[in-house]
Amino acid sequence: MTNLKYLAKDLRMKPEVLLKESIEIFLKRNLKVIESELFLLPKKYGVSSVLEFDRMVQEGKFHEEDAFEDYFTFDNLEAERDLIISHMGKL
Repeated sequence: MTNLKYLAKDLRMKPEVLLKESIEIFLKRNLKVIESELFLLPKKYGVSSVLEFDRMVQEGKFHEEDAFEDYFTFDNLEAERDLIISHMGKL
């Protein structure tokens, strides 16, 4: 495994800069994946947020048994997206 210090030296960068840029790229890539999933999943149900999805389940527009797994996937994706955005703001 490449050591950060040696890699930074080979790339003529400060280790802190290499680490920060690497984390930023990692977070951006994961955010794109999550956002693409968040684009597709709501289209399946015609909603724009997990709150709207929850409301429609409660109103009986979707059967809870049918949408149960997607609901939790949707909720987890939104939470993960918010966490990544929060960390990106701290870089």
